[in-house]
Amino acid sequence: MFTVIFGRDGCPFCVRAKELAERLTQERDDFKFRYVDIIKEGVSKADLEKSAGKPCETVPQIFLDQKHIGGFTDFEAYAKEHLGLYAE
Repeated sequence: MFTVIFGRDGCPFCVRAKELAERLTQERDDFKFRYVDIIKEGVSKADLEKSAGKPCETVPQIFLDQKHIGGFTDFEAYAKEHLGLYAE
């Protein structure tokens, strides 16, 4: 599975999303991700909203296999439920 995280510098939830993705990359052979800095790469709010199919008020915005997951808390919840995050 391939995840894309759209974020920006100075965003604490973007940092947490990237850290979570790095952890999942280490724990799972099937998990890969790319972090996109929306400022440096010129991605607009309208671009994100078009891809998500709904308004995007905050970053990060996270897509898993081209499916919009949401922000960091949505990503963390998805990882717990579907990807075995924190499973013992």
